[in-house]
Amino acid sequence: MIYAWIKVIHILAVVSWMAGLFYLPRLFVYHVGKVAGSDASETFKVMERRLLNAIMRPACVVALITGLWLASLAQNFSDPWLWLKLAAVVMLAGYHGMLERHRMQFVRDERRNSERYFRIINEIPTVLLIIIVIAVVVRPFS
Repeated sequence: MIYAWIKVIHILAVVSWMAGLFYLPRLFVYHVGKVAGSDASETFKVMERRLLNAIMRPACVVALITGLWLASLAQNFSDPWLWLKLAAVVMLAGYHGMLERHRMQFVRDERRNSERYFRIINEIPTVLLIIIVIAVVVRPFS
């Protein structure tokens, strides 16, 4: 029974984290076109901070903890599909870290990347999510 509840919490955390991973770069797409220090730019800073602090970071932590907990309860660390999933999750966490760095650049009113750049990187979590879902549902290499 505990396994099912941990899985529920894991799925809810993953959905919340993924929503943020999809939305934050979209905010960056619109933010990069605003004049540094303008009212619009300052509003985007608040939105980005709240998204990261209230949703993305907590959801990431809960997803990672519950995911590892589920894997340890199931004792399936020898399954190849799990290692594929874990590799994609590590890449998602790295992507999250990259978004955190981009946010800090906006906080400092730096515009190092273009709108096109943010549109392109916005596709990364989609590709990783597809890999994760295939790994979990199809369980290749098993």
